[in-house]
Amino acid sequence: MTPDKQFLITLAHTRMPFGKYEGRYLIDLPEYYVVWYHNKGFPKGKLGDMLTQVYELKLNGLEDLIRNIQKRYPK
Repeated sequence: MTPDKQFLITLAHTRMPFGKYEGRYLIDLPEYYVVWYHNKGFPKGKLGDMLTQVYELKLNGLEDLIRNIQKRYPK
């Protein structure tokens, strides 16, 4: 999956819409939660695509990439 610029900007400003971590930016979800969700299966659609990307970013230690996008492209 090769995300485009707009996808990453949208990802940087998307918050978890439900559950224990409702209201947190997706990139700020705890790693164990993202891994658990990955093992359980991400939801289908845009949220699932974003959580898949968050999983890959966290797996590779690239969370700062999204945090820099949040600063550079404020909502």
